[in-house]
Amino acid sequence: MPNDTINNAIKKAAGAGNNESYEEITYEGYGPNGVAIIVNASTDNKNRTAADVRHVFDKFGGNLGTTGCVSYMFEKKGVIVIEKASTSLGEDDLMLLALDNGAENLESEEEVYEITCAPQDFSHLSESLKQNGITFLEADVKMVPNNYITLDENGSKRMELILEKLDELDDVIDVYHNWDE
Repeated sequence: MPNDTINNAIKKAAGAGNNESYEEITYEGYGPNGVAIIVNASTDNKNRTAADVRHVFDKFGGNLGTTGCVSYMFEKKGVIVIEKASTSLGEDDLMLLALDNGAENLESEEEVYEITCAPQDFSHLSESLKQNGITFLEADVKMVPNNYITLDENGSKRMELILEKLDELDDVIDVYHNWDE
């Protein structure tokens, strides 16, 4: 192997001459029985990523759509999930604290509280909750569906495969859907 090839490989691994620029791209489509799917990706090669995402949709019973075909079914929201056992505050006290700091809603489920807010209020709300000693299971700004679709056993298996294969793609950052798991 020539020395120039070896030196170029070493320089590339060290980041010398690294002119790669990454773009964030959103793909939208449908899974089994019309489940809406949004895929956020960051890539240095749009053609490769588009082909990979399209392949997953086609192979597992979905359809890649055009921009805007499903995004209207989602809202961008700040979502904070708190385990009930991790906080000494009751539901009413937690709700007052959250609402006073920009929350839109607090839902109580079996083992967790889920607080939602506008994206611009997320930082303030999460900092206020942390200052009050509350720890989070999950805290992120994400796309929240306006409605959910329930699938039969066959549709659920195909949907699980689509989500699994999309998660395996290197360029995929987030996948949002309105499947009622």
